[in-house]
Amino acid sequence: PTINIDRIWSLVGDEVRNASKDGNVAVVDVTRFGYFKVLGRGRLPMTPVVVRARFFSKTAERRIKAVGGVCELIA
Repeated sequence: PTINIDRIWSLVGDEVRNASKDGNVAVVDVTRFGYFKVLGRGRLPMTPVVVRARFFSKTAERRIKAVGGVCELIA
């Protein structure tokens, strides 16, 4: 199962979004929601985010890093 980067913020609750505005970095583990690959369609807000997944497309990785985020591969 795949998910596009424009839908990542819809997975987390308001407390994670508000914490990222306070200077903390939000961590989104998409595997907890049943997704394993992150695709690069769409845009992310200009908020750094750590995304954990098994696979990333090149476009997704580039766009996540462009907003100051990090892509973490998990097994």
